[in-house]
Amino acid sequence: MKNANENSLSKVPELTLVFWIIKIAATTLGETGGDAVSMSMNLGYLVGTAIFAAIFLVSVIAQIRASRFHPLLYWTTIIATTTVGTTLADFADRSLGIGYAGGSVLLFSLLMASLTIWYRSLGTVSVDQVGSPKAEMFYWVTIMFSQTLGTALGDWTADTAGLGYGGGALVFSALLALVVAGRYWSNISRTLLFWIGFILTRPLGAVVGDFLDKPLNAGGLALSRYSASAVLLAAILISIFTFRQRAARQAH
Repeated sequence: MKNANENSLSKVPELTLVFWIIKIAATTLGETGGDAVSMSMNLGYLVGTAIFAAIFLVSVIAQIRASRFHPLLYWTTIIATTTVGTTLADFADRSLGIGYAGGSVLLFSLLMASLTIWYRSLGTVSVDQVGSPKAEMFYWVTIMFSQTLGTALGDWTADTAGLGYGGGALVFSALLALVVAGRYWSNISRTLLFWIGFILTRPLGAVVGDFLDKPLNAGGLALSRYSASAVLLAAILISIFTFRQRAARQAH
């Protein structure tokens, strides 16, 4: 009976309010942490990407090899995707000269391709079904693309579109509010709403992170990237250890 119950559990957490709070904090940390390594430490986007990519790979391997859902391991992997997403998007947008709009289009195409291949391979992209190694591989690749896309999209909205960090935060908050409304007052696919919400939390975190650490003359608060990252990390850890997160149950 125990084994049957364990097999019915996904390797990802239930989608609760705590999940989304930690996700937004993690995406904000990804921005401040990624900028701290690539900019404040003067290591550059390419070296920063290599560092965070290595952390991401180790975390994903540990996550896939784990026999069950571990909150700390799961969120470590999520944070790794946000930091490598930040430095990778900045490298593509700025160092390679693709630009925010070009980077956003490229990453959106890769994200859609990942979801399409995942669906054709397993017949679903629902996070309730992330229990097998194959499903986890698709899950983390898709998340990697979504986190990188979010960075480019957030920068494009705040800088190129001229909305600034506050304006960008309002736009993405409003879009997330529409997703929540769709969740409770419509028959729109819950899986579709999840991925839209998951993607939108990344640019929200990107603009909030930039707002915290960018100079005053650029519209930011000029806070230390190290301090902001440390506070965000502490808040995430407190949330993980204070609020119990359970694995999502697979739908049959």
